[in-house]
Amino acid sequence: MGPRPAVAAVRSAVRQCLRELPPGALVLAACSGGADSLALAAAVAHEAPRLGVAGGGVTVDHGLQHGSAARARAVVATLVKLGLDPVERLTVAVPAGAGLGPEAAAREARYEALDGAARRTGAAAVLLGHSRDDQAETVLLGLARGAGARSLAGMPASRGAYRRPLLGLSRATLREACEAQDLAPWDDPQNTDGSFTRARVRHEALPALEAALGPGVAAALARTASQLRADAELLDTLAGEALERAAAGPGEWDPAVLAGLPDAIRTRVLRRAAIAAGCPPGALSARHIEALDDLVTAWRGQRWADLPGGVRGMIHYGRLRIAAHQPAGPAGGPAQPDHPS
Repeated sequence: MGPRPAVAAVRSAVRQCLRELPPGALVLAACSGGADSLALAAAVAHEAPRLGVAGGGVTVDHGLQHGSAARARAVVATLVKLGLDPVERLTVAVPAGAGLGPEAAAREARYEALDGAARRTGAAAVLLGHSRDDQAETVLLGLARGAGARSLAGMPASRGAYRRPLLGLSRATLREACEAQDLAPWDDPQNTDGSFTRARVRHEALPALEAALGPGVAAALARTASQLRADAELLDTLAGEALERAAAGPGEWDPAVLAGLPDAIRTRVLRRAAIAAGCPPGALSARHIEALDDLVTAWRGQRWADLPGGVRGMIHYGRLRIAAHQPAGPAGGPAQPDHPS
C-alpha cells in the first residue's frame, strides 16, 4: 500500500524539484521544525537517494526566543534521524534598527546564514518549505505595502540556489503529511503573536476575506501570483538591461536616461539600484521608490530620499547617487556637498 495522499503529494512536488539537479548534487532542506519545513525535509530524505542526489538539512537559530538553542538542537536530531547528511545548526544575530522591523531583520539574517551554508557545503540548491498559504499571505502583505505588480507575483518557485517546491500545496496538506509520518512539528508561538504583521494576516485578514468572499481566497491569491510571475520576470529582465544603460559610475545613475524609461521599467531600475546600494529588499516599500522617482522625474530642489538600511538617494553633480549615508561634516551639513545639476 502506498503512502497517504498528503505524503504522496509532498514527495511528488519535491521529486519534480530534485529532478532538475545533476546526479550527485547536494541539496539542503531548510527546516525550522514547523509542519511545512518538516514535511519538506522528510520528503527530501525519501526522494533524494532515489534520484542519486545527496540530501542534507539545515536549521537556523535566531536566538530570539527562550530555549531557541535547545529547539534547534532538537530539529538537528530529527533531521539526522530522517537520514539527511550533512546536517547543520546555524546561529545568527538578528540586528536591530537600520530601518528594519523584527520580521524583516530576522529574514535578512536567516538568508545570509543559508547563503553561507550553501557556499560552505557546495550545495546546488536550498529548498524552502513555503506553502500556498504563505504565498497568499505574501501577496496580501505586498499589496498592503503598495508594491504593485511585484507583490502580485509573490515568491518565485526558483531564484538562484533557492527552490520552493511546495508552493502548490496547502498548509493543511503539509501538516497532514507530518501526522501521517508520525512527525511532531513545532508550532512557533510567534506565528500566533498579533504583534507580528504576518500573524495578523494569517489569523485575521485571510479568515475575514474567506468569510466575506467564500472559501478559496488563499488558493486564488496564490494562483494569481503564479499567473503574473512570467510578466514580472520579463519586466525585471528589461529593468536589468536598463540599469546597465543608465549607470554613470559606481552607485550613480544618469537621471536623463532614467527619466526616459517607461514607468514600469524605471521603478524597477530604481528598486534594483537601491538594493545594490544595501537596502534590505523586504523593507523597501513603494513609498521609498516614489521618493527616488521624484528625484529623477520631479526634482524641485529636494535634497535626498532616505531609504531603509541607512541608504540615501540624492542628486549629486547632476547624477542620481544611491549609497550608504555619509556622516555629517564639521558644519553639520553633508560630508560631501550635493549639486543638483
